Amino acid sequence: MNRNIPFLLILAIALAACGGAATPTGEDLAATPATGGEALPPEPHEVTFTASDGQELTGLYYPAAVTPAPVVVFMHWNAGDKSDWYELAPWLQNRGLENPFENPGDETWWDPTWFPAVPERISYSVFIFSFRNCSPYEAGCPEMTPKFWLLDAQAAMETARDLEGVDPSRVAAIGSSIGADGALDGCAWLNEQHPGSCQGALSFSPGGYLGIPYPETVGELGGNDPATTAWCVADESEYAVCEAAKAAGNSAYQSYEVPGGSHGNRLLNPELEPLPMQLILDFLAAVFPG
Repeated sequence: MNRNIPFLLILAIALAACGGAATPTGEDLAATPATGGEALPPEPHEVTFTASDGQELTGLYYPAAVTPAPVVVFMHWNAGDKSDWYELAPWLQNRGLENPFENPGDETWWDPTWFPAVPERISYSVFIFSFRNCSPYEAGCPEMTPKFWLLDAQAAMETARDLEGVDPSRVAAIGSSIGADGALDGCAWLNEQHPGSCQGALSFSPGGYLGIPYPETVGELGGNDPATTAWCVADESEYAVCEAAKAAGNSAYQSYEVPGGSHGNRLLNPELEPLPMQLILDFLAAVFPG
């Protein structure tokens, strides 16, 4: 898998503040194994990777404050792209980094002032990417291409696992709408390739959008030893999918109904109970204990 990971936004002042540490090259980032050592600077790194059908994709990698570290892969809904996670990525990274990019709107998930605090000394590596042909400036993903999005989700999980500073045995995925299914299906696929690598998937408003019924994949993850964690979050109009997955026989499955939450990213709202942003922290604490 080809990767080109040049640094974004690392200024000379930032390097001086970090004690003048040498800047790794793109080749260094792709090739250096996660065997412990000094953490990479917090600024996001651009990642170029390729799906199994040859489609080139782009993402951003936010390194954790420690290495090796667990990595969280975010997958967006069909109304946006990786920019949906511009504020959530540094939030979970928990290194004091302010979002260096322009948010394409004023939705609640681009306002970090209400986000619950990540516990001190907790820092996750975060990888965000865009499904092919998706852009928030062109109404998100103009065409439904579920079989190709599945390939994108699989490639993103493999890419995240191999990033420098990441613990390849501690990968998790979080997604919304099409990304909700991408997170779950990508987690199951990664565990087929590398047993035990994906520790769990958190899905906001799943619906089998990538061609695989959500309960079916929940059951598949439940057949692992130990069972792989799967959490489902939806409002009352879409909770039937979460309810159906309870019968899949996954002992590590949990579901949460959020009244009035609407679909996908609309669940990321400070007025809701239970608070979905807190569920993100609870989920990560469950799959990455300690």
